[in-house]
Amino acid sequence: MQSIQSDNPLVIKAIKAFNDNYIWCIHSKISQHVGLVDPGDADVCIQYIEENNLQLSTIYITHRHSDHVGGVEKLVAFCNEKSWPVTTYGPTKEAQKYSNIKVKDGDVIHDESLNISCQVIDIPGHTLGHVAYLMEDNLFCGDTLFSAGCGRVFDGTSEELYHSLNSLSALPEKTRVYCAHEYTMANLAFALTVDPTNEELVNYYNYVSKLREKGQSSIPTSICIEKKVNPFLRCFDNNIKQSVEVFSDKNLASDLETFIQLRLWKNEF
Repeated sequence: MQSIQSDNPLVIKAIKAFNDNYIWCIHSKISQHVGLVDPGDADVCIQYIEENNLQLSTIYITHRHSDHVGGVEKLVAFCNEKSWPVTTYGPTKEAQKYSNIKVKDGDVIHDESLNISCQVIDIPGHTLGHVAYLMEDNLFCGDTLFSAGCGRVFDGTSEELYHSLNSLSALPEKTRVYCAHEYTMANLAFALTVDPTNEELVNYYNYVSKLREKGQSSIPTSICIEKKVNPFLRCFDNNIKQSVEVFSDKNLASDLETFIQLRLWKNEF
C-alpha cells in the first residue's frame, strides 16, 4: 500500500487531544498565521501555538460535539488577550454559539490570513448539520468519514450519512482525508470481518499495523485508499452485501439497505 504523497501546498500538523482526537493545525508555507479544525481542547492548541511562534487567526468547526468545539471559547479569549483578530466558521445548522460566520454547502471561504480558499460541503448524518472543509486537495471531514469506517448516526439519519459518504467518495482520488480520530485499526478489524477476501484491505491492515506499532499516525488517508478498503464506501460490492445479509438475516434490495445494516453491525462490533 502506497503512502500519501507529500507535495502538499499547506503545512498541516496534527495536535493530539484526549484519547484519540486529532485537531488539525493549518498554515501556508509563507505565513505564521494558522487555522485550527475542531479544537476540542484549547490547552494543547495554545501550547502548540506558543512553542512554534504561531498566530491563530481562523477556527473551522465541522459539527457541534464537545470534543470538537470544547476549546473554542478559551481560544477566542486567548486571541483577544493577544489582540489577534480571529474568525470562527461553523455549520449553519449547528454550533451557532461557537462561530461568528455560519457556512453551508457550496460556500467558498477566502481565508486571507492563511492565503487559501476553502469549499464547504454539507455532509449530514453523524449530526444533522455536519460540514466538511475542502482546501486544495485536503479534506477536513470531522466524524463523517474515517479511515476504513464512518461515524455513528446521532441526530442525522442513516440515509443522510450514506449520501454524504457517496458525495465524499466522488471527490478526486488524490484528495487527502483528514478525519478527527485515530480509529483506523479498530475500523480495519471490522472491515476484515465484513470483507475478508479483499487483498487491498489485508495489505492496508498490515501497513497501518506497522505504522501504529511505531507510534505513527494513520491519518491522512486518501479517497483513493478509502474506495479500496472502506466497506461503507463499497456497499455495491457483492461480497460485502452477502456478509451483511448473513449478519442481518435479511435480503437486501439496495446499496442503501446494505449500508444501514452495515452501520448497525458496526454499532455492535
